[in-house]
Amino acid sequence: MKRKKVILYNPKAVFYDMPLALLALASNLDLEQFEPIIVDARIDPNPKQTIEKHLDEAVVFGATVLTGKPIKDALEVTKWIKTKKPTLLTIWGGWHASLFPKKTLIDELSIDISVQGQGEATFQETLEFSSGSRNLKDIKGICFREGTEIVQNPPRALTDMNDLNRIDYDFVNVEDYFEKKGQRQFDYISSTGCHFRCAFCADPFVFGRNYSAVQPERMGEEFSYYYEKYKFTEINFQDETLFTYPKRIRALANELLERKIKVTWAGTMRADQAHRMTDEDFELIKKSGLRRVLIGVESGSQEMMDWLKKDIKLEYVFEAAERCKKYDIGVIFPFIVGFPKETQKSLDATISVVKQLNAISPKFETPIFYFKPYPGSRITDDVVKEGYVLPNSLEEWSTFDYIGSAGPWVNDEMYKFFENFKFFLKVGYGKRRRLFYPVQKLGRWRVDNDAYGFPIERKLFELARPAQKLS
Repeated sequence: MKRKKVILYNPKAVFYDMPLALLALASNLDLEQFEPIIVDARIDPNPKQTIEKHLDEAVVFGATVLTGKPIKDALEVTKWIKTKKPTLLTIWGGWHASLFPKKTLIDELSIDISVQGQGEATFQETLEFSSGSRNLKDIKGICFREGTEIVQNPPRALTDMNDLNRIDYDFVNVEDYFEKKGQRQFDYISSTGCHFRCAFCADPFVFGRNYSAVQPERMGEEFSYYYEKYKFTEINFQDETLFTYPKRIRALANELLERKIKVTWAGTMRADQAHRMTDEDFELIKKSGLRRVLIGVESGSQEMMDWLKKDIKLEYVFEAAERCKKYDIGVIFPFIVGFPKETQKSLDATISVVKQLNAISPKFETPIFYFKPYPGSRITDDVVKEGYVLPNSLEEWSTFDYIGSAGPWVNDEMYKFFENFKFFLKVGYGKRRRLFYPVQKLGRWRVDNDAYGFPIERKLFELARPAQKLS
């Protein structure tokens, strides 16, 4: 029996991590019935041409869509596909469809079904509907059209990741991603969901603070297989909170060491998770190849942290910093400024903590973002009640730059200060380069003295290298 083709689409974006969501869908289909075709517009110079080659034999087109600029490309391609093959079933999944299950279908008639949350089982069942063996009303975790009505089915419980198939990366050309990244960095996700309740994050809304993780023994087996096959030099864990359970991380580190998988690795860590780990734990994970962690701080004010429901103490951040310095582990400490009603006292505290962290180690980075109300978060719900107007259509959401621009709570003076602060932090506290030492020394002086008048160095740099929009 000839297999039915399923086209899975990753829209254009500026990041080159492997399309893990689509790979997970493809790897968990009934491959005796269906042939998944992954088309990644970030990699393929002619994605429409590639799609058109498979349209005649395709039964479903599925796209994974992040809120922001990726919507624009996904929308254009979905509409185009419907003009080519109006009967083709079109499905959107990913963050935007999870946050706006009904609205996605209301806004665009070319989208037939939206998928919410974890998609592997849901997508397989939806393909069974396309073959006539299942009713849409029986599929949990989707929205669909029934005549002129939009029907939203009950949510699907989180599937244990150990019950899912191993990801088959051969559905894409892995070398393309290594080339785009400029390094042999292998992307992997070992858990889904997050137990925590951060008020600026949509995760609690999408996954209900549930969490599922791959067992360390299985990870060891998989990495042995992938390492032999793809010859990567680093594992980039894409988990929301990789270090949720120290016991699991210790077991992972031992798997890498015992199997002689000689790579570096990087992942996400909360400051309270670092606090619960021992020096022996840090020594072990460093020995296993840990190169860098990302520890979200968000604010230098404990009062603001408490309001954000971070559930960590500021002292844990500095404790984590000192231990990472001790074991020569790089850290990215992201911060957010410009929250609704944020005081100057809170901003000053953030500036102070950022400076202190940068002074601890040249391997520390402190990117600063501006708060934008991301749908699904508690803070967004609050500001909407107070009159803030979110985008109201897919087209409007496609221009929503939630990473690179500032929200309405950031005035021009504040924006100008932080743009200078961020630039000179990077110049003054980044990796030492002998040829640029005088410029770096000047950058550090500017940061230490908050002296940003006539920032000629920044102007010259930006003329040479214009900033790229991130979302």
